[in-house]
Amino acid sequence: MEQNLKLTLTHGDLLHDPTKYRRLVRRLIYLTVRSLDIVYSVRTLSDFMQKSRKTHWDATLRALKYIKGTPEQGLLLSFDNDLKMKAYCDLDWGGCRITQKSVSGYYIFLKNSLVSWKSKKQTNVLRSSIEVGPCQILL
Repeated sequence: MEQNLKLTLTHGDLLHDPTKYRRLVRRLIYLTVRSLDIVYSVRTLSDFMQKSRKTHWDATLRALKYIKGTPEQGLLLSFDNDLKMKAYCDLDWGGCRITQKSVSGYYIFLKNSLVSWKSKKQTNVLRSSIEVGPCQILL
């Protein structure tokens, strides 16, 4: 997805046949298991399944081109006796332009291997926040 691309529900022409868009986004969701670098883009594109527009379709095709151009990307599970655990978390305050809900997420690594991750749109709308920035926890 292009940097600073802001997709909306109203910008662009509606797709004549949104089933292709929905099918493609569902397949991209499946690919997020092996390609964590597309999780944010796919989560954003999945917000527009009901009213898909040409701009959403173009962003989806761009994600496909990225995946095709980076076949070596994916999860690497290395074998090592050094079992240092690292965890990262962050919150995108009011990041969803449609619902104004925040998106939070975390990644947990054992050595250099990703063992757990989650990205979630919060159920409540935040009215204020304190500036903290990304955090890193070393265990």
